[in-house]
Amino acid sequence: MTIRVLVVDDQAMIRESFRVALDSQSDVEVVGEAGTGADAVALARDLVPDVVLMDVRMPVMDGLEATRRIVDSGDEPPKVLVLTTFDLDEHVYGALRAGASGFMVKDAPLADLVNAVRVVAAGHALFAPSVTRRLVAAFASRTARRQDDSALRYLTPREVEVLRLVARGLSNAEIAGALTIAEQTAKSHVSRVLTKLGLRDRAQAVVLAYECGLVVPAE
Repeated sequence: MTIRVLVVDDQAMIRESFRVALDSQSDVEVVGEAGTGADAVALARDLVPDVVLMDVRMPVMDGLEATRRIVDSGDEPPKVLVLTTFDLDEHVYGALRAGASGFMVKDAPLADLVNAVRVVAAGHALFAPSVTRRLVAAFASRTARRQDDSALRYLTPREVEVLRLVARGLSNAEIAGALTIAEQTAKSHVSRVLTKLGLRDRAQAVVLAYECGLVVPAE
């Protein structure tokens, strides 16, 4: 099955480099390009891609607002993979809140970009857990807020622990190892956590865990 990708960046050279890297793969096809957030929203609606590669800083409409609109556009919207830099931690956090399925560093090797597209298309929100932990924690450490954690009351003690491990960036296999359970059991726990909390994916689970104080940067 071919993964349909929409590339969004205000720099034509960057879009071209991404297109060349992605189109060289037998299972990936770039179906369109956009140079503004507004164009991205329109093309996502018209082209129905599987994955949108979304830059943050763009004219007309930034990538965060474009992400929010694309994610809210229908029952099965495209996955949005946000491109960021290490000095824009707040944008990473904002992207997760806006509904992005994941993010990657903009100057990462193109091979990593291709891999990220595949993983996000497959439904995995956080393709690079170590980067996710570092960036989200860096922003969380600058926020003195602790939001209402009443939603956690719907979870069993085991599910709370699973949520904590998800927020630390562990995969299902790693969660299984940490809790000494089968990987399928870990997968089922993660699914129940998302369902009980009304979360779309693991990215939203990370945001909630940090905001509730379940996971803190010092941990």
